[in-house]
Amino acid sequence: MTLIELVITVAIVALIAAIAGPSYSRHVNRGRVAQATADIKRIEMSMERFMTDRGRFPTNLAEAGITLTDPWGNPYRYLNMTGASVGQVRKDHSLHPLNTDYDLYSMGADGRTASPLTAQASRDDIVRARNGSYVGLASNY
Repeated sequence: MTLIELVITVAIVALIAAIAGPSYSRHVNRGRVAQATADIKRIEMSMERFMTDRGRFPTNLAEAGITLTDPWGNPYRYLNMTGASVGQVRKDHSLHPLNTDYDLYSMGADGRTASPLTAQASRDDIVRARNGSYVGLASNY
């Protein structure tokens, strides 16, 4: 092989890697969002069982025996609306509370969040909204 052939081969491999890398990253992120959505739905079923058995929602996830972490390694966030202050409650773009029973969400890939979903830190959060009618990316809600 000549040096020119070797340089061309390396350039082609670099071009393929430059195209495939971001695509693979998006694919992995979509998988993590799908996993977090499924986890939240599973946790939601556990919350309903807890409510049926005890007549109230748990004060935290540990009380319900849930110790899951999201696909990014962060614990899922839970807030029982009973006794919650206005500042703790997650809000939609109109600043209305997302839920009336409890909030349940993942902070997403960046591991940061803010109360209103319109905040930049909340755009990648995976949220439960409308008392479970919606579970998915905050940016899509």
